Amino acid sequence: MSREDYEVVIGLEVHAELSTKTKIFCSCPTEFGGEPNTHCCPVCMAMPGALPVLNEKVVEYAVRAGLATNCSIASKSKNDRKNYYYPDLPKSYQISQADMPLCMDGHIEIKLENGEEKIIGIERIHIEEDAGKLNHNEFSSGSLVDLNRAGVPLIETVSKPDLRSAKEAELYLRKIKSIFEYIEVSDCKMQEGSFRADVNVSVMKKGSSKFGTRTEMKNMNSFRAITRAIEYEANRQIEVLEQGGVIHQTTLRWDELQGRTYSMRDKENAQDYRYFPEPDLGQICLSEEYIENIRKSLPELPESRKARYMNDFKLSEKDSNMITSSKFLSDFFEKAEKTCKNAKAVANWISSDIAKIVNEKEIEFEQISFSPESLAELISLIDKGTISSSIAKKVLEEMFETNESPKTIIEKNGWVQISDEGAIKEVVLKILENNPQSVADFKAGKERAMKFLLGQAMKETKGKANPQMLNKMFAEEIGKM
Repeated sequence: MSREDYEVVIGLEVHAELSTKTKIFCSCPTEFGGEPNTHCCPVCMAMPGALPVLNEKVVEYAVRAGLATNCSIASKSKNDRKNYYYPDLPKSYQISQADMPLCMDGHIEIKLENGEEKIIGIERIHIEEDAGKLNHNEFSSGSLVDLNRAGVPLIETVSKPDLRSAKEAELYLRKIKSIFEYIEVSDCKMQEGSFRADVNVSVMKKGSSKFGTRTEMKNMNSFRAITRAIEYEANRQIEVLEQGGVIHQTTLRWDELQGRTYSMRDKENAQDYRYFPEPDLGQICLSEEYIENIRKSLPELPESRKARYMNDFKLSEKDSNMITSSKFLSDFFEKAEKTCKNAKAVANWISSDIAKIVNEKEIEFEQISFSPESLAELISLIDKGTISSSIAKKVLEEMFETNESPKTIIEKNGWVQISDEGAIKEVVLKILENNPQSVADFKAGKERAMKFLLGQAMKETKGKANPQMLNKMFAEEIGKM
């Protein structure tokens, strides 16, 4: 049998750190970084006698996330102790939610590559605290524990096993990330670990209704790594089954450099965690009025912005999809458009040249260093005829590198567009004199000959000639010949 005879089943557990100012059960700051063990207190360090107090903002943000993903919100929920030992978990248990989460039975829609919409179910969203962090010392045999992150509030979004490919998983993750950014419950900075996923993968024969045994890859915070890991793990499981082997339920580690998975430990089940209600925290009770007030406060979501861009700015569905996929990108677009009043040009630059450079540099759009006002300035300089489009591409590349304003870059490099008729005519006459065959070809109806002549003129002027004036001047001069 081959890969085509199997179906891949994927479930994702997405952990998003909430953008609250303080931790979930104490008043310590949640800001990223800081010297080790400087953002902690007796509560998040699990000192004897220290008691947790639930941060109300955590509940509000979780409810916002639930409403934005079409979940039912529980009027009554509770916290539970999830018992396990790990060096950076000082209590030896994590306060989470087991059987009574805040949000249940939601869904989101993703658009597949063939244009079809697919609904992905969300089993639950619950609140919990993060663990600390181990800093491994390469110069000794030990590790040091940093508890700054211990107690940082998380929401865990658990999908139903509705995903069937690595690409679908990526689309789902990008959609969830986008929604959380729009409703401003998390900054979703993957490079800082504030948006990460546990990836569950299994395979089954096509046509079967019984899922295979799943494996889990923990704490993955890169779209590229997640898609690569799913592809590898699915192929590995199929190969094992085809050779008559058995898949064991295990927790795996993904090695990005080697491009393969390694077993860490047997996968825990719910009974291994010995859940029981957290005795130091009361039940969470939410009124209908509370839930409705949060629903009314939700900002414009990606689908609504997409429709507005297509209607108000006449953008294509493809460009609208791309721009609204990220709140950062959408806000970037709106600020640039507000400055230069040229929505289509802004969208074109974002979806083409900017996207190309971002991909080449293997960075996220959020890591763009220049401001939307700088992009607007670049577009305005093109519209005014100060620079040509070809020069603008060079300016953009320098903007990524130096973060200087377009005007500064143009002046520094002497890239101001040549719009002097006399100077352009001189270039045109020189090109025509040196390329009589191209002139003859153009007169014979070969349009490509004009493109060649224009290219030669641009080469002669190092891309600084006004293209509209060049076109007009070539037509006039050839007409006289």
